[in-house]
Amino acid sequence: ITERSENAAEYGFGEGTTCYDSVVILGDVKVGKNCWIGPNVLLDGTGGLEIGDYVCIDSGVQIYSHDSSQRFVNFGKTEDPRAPTKIGSGVFIGPNALITMGVSIGDRVMIGAMSFVNKSIPSGSVAFGSPARVTRKLEAIDPS
Repeated sequence: ITERSENAAEYGFGEGTTCYDSVVILGDVKVGKNCWIGPNVLLDGTGGLEIGDYVCIDSGVQIYSHDSSQRFVNFGKTEDPRAPTKIGSGVFIGPNALITMGVSIGDRVMIGAMSFVNKSIPSGSVAFGSPARVTRKLEAIDPS
């Protein structure tokens, strides 16, 4: 068991970011400053994963940048498709949400618990469900 900030520093994540021991990190994952990565999270950077600043990735979240389903249903005759996945800054991702490869989530976004995010979500949005849908816009804030 190690200190969460030491875990994040070991991966080269930004200053002030913390990461539990139980997080699985694969491939090329870049994480910004002041993020909280909760227990039992999977961060798949095999196709590239970029996470901004001030992002909360709550427990059990899975974020993918590849999909191995086609390889198996085609008896290994096809490669896994890969696409970069991007999470903006000022984002809250609720517990047990799943984000598929190639999705971009803008800045200041809230993703509800147990949501299945298979399409990009614009900045300033609240989205939840399976599949996740934008339900409203966040109120504007003064960033200063």
